[in-house]
Amino acid sequence: MSLIEDIDGKVALITGASSGIGEATAESLAEEGVNVALAARREDELEQLADRIKSSGGDALVVPTDVTDEDEVKELVDRTHDEFGRIDILVNNAGVMLLEQVESADTDNFQQMVDVNLSGLMAVTHAVLPIMQQQGSGHVVNISSVAGRKSFPGSSAYSATKFGVNGFSRGLRKEVTGENDIRVTRIEPGFVDTELADHIPEDEQREQTQQMLETMDALTPEDIARSITYAVGQPDHVDVNELLIRPTQQEL
Repeated sequence: MSLIEDIDGKVALITGASSGIGEATAESLAEEGVNVALAARREDELEQLADRIKSSGGDALVVPTDVTDEDEVKELVDRTHDEFGRIDILVNNAGVMLLEQVESADTDNFQQMVDVNLSGLMAVTHAVLPIMQQQGSGHVVNISSVAGRKSFPGSSAYSATKFGVNGFSRGLRKEVTGENDIRVTRIEPGFVDTELADHIPEDEQREQTQQMLETMDALTPEDIARSITYAVGQPDHVDVNELLIRPTQQEL
């Protein structure tokens, strides 16, 4: 028996699709026959991903997007809806992880994480939700983190944004439950081997994170992509509310 329903022909909009979890999710869903709209700031990487998907028989739309720009978000949603006629799945994956001790942090980094990780996620959801409500169905998948449950030294601001994602997801589900067949899932990964760690501005935090990734069998983007595909591939009456996913060797 298959672990997922047939999702062939559905339409997914994926933010942060140029690398990591977003890229792997686009490929995983496309393998199941889902048409994918790919959003991120790096157009070259999106085009390469779209080419791979199309060469395997899938359909992909590239829409370069900065989720902190509401005009670009509107264009993203409008183009996706115009191209495919509907939006069944939204994967809010765009995010940054700029770990720093509060006392020495650059507050511009605080604001960037709030803008991308939380405000951008809310803006894209706000733009997509009316389409799902009109359809009477849809699935919003928000990528949070273990750091959305527990804060660590250096993660205070990052955790604040992920705690926010969790709160927004819980509230959104209560708003849409019972009114339409709209589902809300939050995915909370532990250590995943992606380029996020390379962008940590504080040397000590970056080195510690990279050492932890190297000393354990860390999750891969494909691990998280499989989990997302599982969640969105459940029958309409099944709403996988949350998935907390850690490497087996991660204690915290």
